[in-house]
Amino acid sequence: MSLAKRRLSPEASRSAALEAARELLVEAGPQAVTLKAVAARMGRTHANLLHHFGSAAGLQKALAEAMAERITRRIGEAVMKVRAGQGSRRDVVDLTFDAFEKGGGALASWAILSGNEDALDPILQAIHRLMDELSDGTAHDDDMRRDTLDLVLSAMGDALLGEAMASALGLPRDTARELAAARMTAGHDDQG
Repeated sequence: MSLAKRRLSPEASRSAALEAARELLVEAGPQAVTLKAVAARMGRTHANLLHHFGSAAGLQKALAEAMAERITRRIGEAVMKVRAGQGSRRDVVDLTFDAFEKGGGALASWAILSGNEDALDPILQAIHRLMDELSDGTAHDDDMRRDTLDLVLSAMGDALLGEAMASALGLPRDTARELAAARMTAGHDDQG
């Protein structure tokens, strides 16, 4: 039975809407994430989405929150593996770059440029929570926050301009990732 034919719980309907919005974001960019487009993708009504999100801005903020929570959870797990000697800093770099490349960078920049900076808040809050969770109360905390700033800004820039810049400079597409991984590794070889 299709999504349109089934009656969904409010939570299932909200989750389906956020997944449809994420798909539209990745396929066509943030400007495609409208209530009408998401409703059409789900086979639901515009009114159904208004009930859950209130507005397109509400939908975009909820999408940013869902994406930020999912990726920060995965990055946190990767960091814990690095600390346990079971993972690499490159894994953390790749997860971060992938998150921005697969819609996060476009969503964040669009939120800023369209004046809907409220949609950016969930991303910043999720990163802040992750830093608090990973904090060990030592001098390494400041390094971790600096590394995070460097990594997020690099991943954001790469998501927006990386392909064009690498091409213009005659460099391989993943050069920015390589540079970020090298910076993350430098000076941390003796730390967990």
